[in-house]
Amino acid sequence: MTAKVPLIGFDRYVDLEWCRRALDAAATESPIEVVRDQVATTLPGIESQRKTLDVLKRLSTKPFEHLADFIGRGIAIYKRLGQDTVLPLVWGASIASYPFFGKTSETAGRLLALQGDCSIKELQRRMAEQYGDRSGIERAVTRVVQTQTSWQALTRDETAKRVIKRQAVLIDDDELTAWLIEAAVRYAGKPVSVPSLQSLPVLFPFTLTRPLAYLASNCPDLVLRSEGPSSQFVELKRRQGQLTDELLIGTAR
Repeated sequence: MTAKVPLIGFDRYVDLEWCRRALDAAATESPIEVVRDQVATTLPGIESQRKTLDVLKRLSTKPFEHLADFIGRGIAIYKRLGQDTVLPLVWGASIASYPFFGKTSETAGRLLALQGDCSIKELQRRMAEQYGDRSGIERAVTRVVQTQTSWQALTRDETAKRVIKRQAVLIDDDELTAWLIEAAVRYAGKPVSVPSLQSLPVLFPFTLTRPLAYLASNCPDLVLRSEGPSSQFVELKRRQGQLTDELLIGTAR
């Protein structure tokens, strides 16, 4: 059976401190109640609190089944490297778990690459073109932008109508770099060319400083393959008997 991932799913504000506490809970195998209490003090409404906590669980203590190993390896990185990795870990978990979050990030990354900032209206319009101009898209994009601002991946201008790219976070740990590459490949749902890895729009908050082709070729969860003398692609390694859930999900987006 193909794992089911919601079309939008990530349509609410999620504070970075809540993410940190959720990662702490996962790392110590503790209940997520401390996060529930903090969310409850900020958000009105039981249903809103429940949905926000569901997102936090998917990124940490209770990932989608087909992502359990991937998220688990992220938690192991968190235990080794500590709180400086909160942003890359929740970003990677979000783009792998929620296609809408990933597509919003990719679209924002493309717009920001052009001139360093973009209007929220333009971002909403681009997303509506891809998902359909239906109710909820504008609000969902706004919530994702609010979340990414809280995560310090973006900042807003004085009018709060434009978002501005912040200085990229340098990623210089080999394991974390390979994990982020895997997150991007899982989001894409298909092989990704190695030359594009340094500037993937979906990973716009980060600069990957390590030798990426070398890391991909030595990562047990990735495969580096060549198409012709000068074209290399990285893709997920398929285990014996494993269903290609990620690719099936990608075709359903």
